[in-house]
Order: sequence, then structure tokens, then C-alpha cells
Amino acid sequence: MDWDDLKLALAVARHGSLSAAARSTGVSQPTVGRRLESFERKMGVSLFDRSTEGLKPTTLGAALFDGLSMMEEGALSIERRIASRDTGLEGAIVVTSLDWLADFLTVPIIARFAAQHPLVSIEMLNETRVFNLSRHEADIAFRFGKFEQEDLIVRKVAEVSYGLYASHDYLERVGHPDIAAGCAGHSIIMLHEAAGRVCYRDWLAALAPRAHTLLRTNSVQSHIAATEAGIAMGVLPRYIADQKQTLMRIETHQPEPVQTIQMGVHADMRDNPRIRALLDFAAREFKLLAPVLSPG
Repeated sequence: MDWDDLKLALAVARHGSLSAAARSTGVSQPTVGRRLESFERKMGVSLFDRSTEGLKPTTLGAALFDGLSMMEEGALSIERRIASRDTGLEGAIVVTSLDWLADFLTVPIIARFAAQHPLVSIEMLNETRVFNLSRHEADIAFRFGKFEQEDLIVRKVAEVSYGLYASHDYLERVGHPDIAAGCAGHSIIMLHEAAGRVCYRDWLAALAPRAHTLLRTNSVQSHIAATEAGIAMGVLPRYIADQKQTLMRIETHQPEPVQTIQMGVHADMRDNPRIRALLDFAAREFKLLAPVLSPG
């Protein structure tokens, strides 16, 4: 019995579809499908009931996957404990973050850390996919909002304020929005839900109910670029937008939306010297950035 095939089948069971399992494992969807069918033929059993709603484990499959999950967790626990025994400030650290949080905050912090610890090698995973720290897919995660896993040590490290912005060209062309009139006659850019929970959705809906949503994007980087290009108004992180000479923050006379940045690590890994060093360094760096991340 091939352990790689077992892990692939377990990924399908966890995610409920071939496409989601492919994304989580880094294997193409056709390959996942072929290997799963081949594995079932070799086993002589069907592990999944297939329908238009996806793949659901059969009774036999569910029992098998329960056992596999226990085996996997046992193996991962041993792996984490061995890794946590490393005593030097050298070796690999896998960090996961996403979009602008990675590009504008996490990566610069990591660069400053690496300058002090040149023997550490850092792998940066900048994706919207949530990497599982329990399965050692990453060592440290920087995320907005909550962590769902219970076996993690999670620490709030910062808050980020957002504001409504427009380019000087846009304001010259369309004029300043009338907040009291619901921003009638104006256009806005929205961040697509696929990019993660949009913390300012309700705030913007109440502020600009009469504005036209001209563009949706799944990237804050694209959101910033579109706002700078004068396409429409956009709600952007103040830490980035306040530094842009091409943009002007529009006074709304409303409390600005705030998003929490949290840092997570698996409990088994928190005392690993190099990981502990990065955790402590990042916490200090975020504290120093607090006045510009969420200006009063």
C-alpha cells in the first residue's frame, strides 16, 4: 500500500473535491483523479460516493480515513517534537502570509531578521490558501482574523486601519464625494471575497450605498493600482495609501474599519530557538509599526 496514495485520498476526503485536494497538495487535478481511481482499483473497494456535490467517503472509506488521520497526526507530532529540539539559530523556517500583508509587512520584517541571523533560511508562502500548521505545512503564520486550529499558540500583533481614497485625477474629474448623499455619482473598487474576509464591506455599504461598484479584484496590490490609476475610489490600508502622493484620503467623519493581524505557531514548535527568535522579533517590529499601521 502506497503511503503517498493514502495521503492523496485523505486530502480528497478532507476537502470534498478533486480540485480542492489538488490545490492543497500541489498536484494537478487530473493526476489526483487518476491516482485515486488507480488506488481504488488496487484496493478493490470504492472509498468515495461521487455526486454533483462532490466526493463523500463511503462507510468503509470514512473508517479508513479516521485511522489514517490518527496515523498522520502521530507521525506529525513526532516530526514536530524532533524539529523543536534543534538548538541553534540556523536552519529553515517556513512562513505563510498573504497578499499585501506579506509584501508590505511580513517580508520587510523577515529581511531585517535575516540580516541579524544569516544562517537561517526562510521560505515565504504568499497565498490565500490556509496552510495547516499542525501538518507542518508551515512553521509560522501571519493572518487576518482568527485561527481555527486549537493546538496553536496565537498572538495578536497589530491592528490595521483602512480609509477611503481616490486619486487626484479622479477627484478633479468627478469631484469630491458627498458622504451625506451616499456618494451618488461616484464609483468604487471592491476587494473580492475570494481574497479573504473583507473587513470594511459593511462600513463601505453604509457609507456609499449609491456608489457604483466599477471593479472587483482579488488582490490588494491590484486594488491600490486601480485606485492610483483613477478608475474609482477604493478602501485601502492606511499604512500603504498614506504614503502614496498620488492618492488623497477622503474624510468620512466615520470611525475607520480596523483589521487585526495575528501570528500563529504550533504549540510543539514555539520553543524551537530559531522559530522563537523570529516570533519575538516580529512581535517587536509590529509594535514599533503600531502608530503608522493604525494612526489616530
